[in-house]
Amino acid sequence: MPQTRADVPASRTEITTCSYHGIDRKGQSVDRYDDRTGPNGGARRRRPHAPRPRHLPLDEINAAVALHVRALRAGRGWSLDELSGRSGVSKGMLVQIEGCRTNPSVGTLARIADAFGVTVARLLQPAADRSVHLSEIDDAPVLWRGGRGGTGRMLRGLSDPGFVELWDWRFAPQERYEAEELLPGTRTMVHVLVGQVVVTVDGADHQVQAGQTLDFRSDRAHACRNDLDSPARLVMVVTMPPGELDRRRGSAIARR
Repeated sequence: MPQTRADVPASRTEITTCSYHGIDRKGQSVDRYDDRTGPNGGARRRRPHAPRPRHLPLDEINAAVALHVRALRAGRGWSLDELSGRSGVSKGMLVQIEGCRTNPSVGTLARIADAFGVTVARLLQPAADRSVHLSEIDDAPVLWRGGRGGTGRMLRGLSDPGFVELWDWRFAPQERYEAEELLPGTRTMVHVLVGQVVVTVDGADHQVQAGQTLDFRSDRAHACRNDLDSPARLVMVVTMPPGELDRRRGSAIARR
């Protein structure tokens, strides 16, 4: 569940694109054996893996964020002070972001995205987007890390025709994530793939088991936790209404 009402504390991990679980980080080919044998029963043939897609370096992600924030701000004719007031992000931090001199947290990005009326994924996407996009889960940025090893990855986000984000969440045993309310009118769907989680909305707990889907309004405080001694995994879809959020007024403004 993306967090938008407050910056993520320093203890939270910021955006990273590092890969795990033995993935070849240098993009080099690795040999393997084919199960089939030759016509005379000879040794199995060696067949190389195709190289994995290149992982997007962190500096390229920060460069994309800088480019989009500058362009969106200029397109609206906003000063840095205006964007700071609307987003609740300090002017100094905005200068660092637009200058590509910092690695902003997911909370900071969410505040800026809300102010512009776009998704966080819109700020992360490469400048030259494509009409067809195929991506690897290990290439998706990790926007949250739990204290016990859990992760939250944004797999993909769309801004046209509607605002939609697709997330992959993995919770270690006894791990919890708390989020504040999102943009007014936002809804979230959670489908549990492995294990069981408890989603708390407005103080009420909802137990969701593997194979079940929970749909709820996420424009209010909510949380997700794994109370079991085994891991849990879920996919999440977040849909947001179009509009810019001015935090000084606490209301959304319809997007023109």
